[in-house]
Amino acid sequence: MKCILKINVACLLLLFYSCNYIPAESNKETEKRSIIFAQGDKNTTQNFNGEVWVKSLIDADSLNETAVGNVTFAPGARSKWHSHPAGQILMVTDGVGYYQEKGQSKVILRKGSVIKCPPNTPHWHGASPDTAFVQLAITSRTNGPTVWLQTVTEKEYRD
Repeated sequence: MKCILKINVACLLLLFYSCNYIPAESNKETEKRSIIFAQGDKNTTQNFNGEVWVKSLIDADSLNETAVGNVTFAPGARSKWHSHPAGQILMVTDGVGYYQEKGQSKVILRKGSVIKCPPNTPHWHGASPDTAFVQLAITSRTNGPTVWLQTVTEKEYRD
């Protein structure tokens, strides 16, 4: 199972870097149109604060328990605190966002940032106040589903 996960992550990294290649002669207009994956559907769960869109790219199933989703956060939007029994990998494809593990300082994320969140570690992630944020979320369902916790307070978000 770990071998399959490693192969999936390697394929996603290759896809990520090949899709983000912009020739030296490109201009700013070309860069603005470099969307990799569709934005998806507007989230309707209570697991996020603000406007968030989710596009499932790979659904976990009986052959491969890894799910991959493209998540777009409007400026100021973020997840609730949550944890993943098997951990999570975040790959930033656009914008500026935040990531924070419980008891740690907030980390600023930019296009190209990669985060490896340890199993069962409460954390949250989302957009900065004035910039949208897009990430690929890679999550194994091997040890169970995401555990959703409390809302990120304004103080936690701003600090």
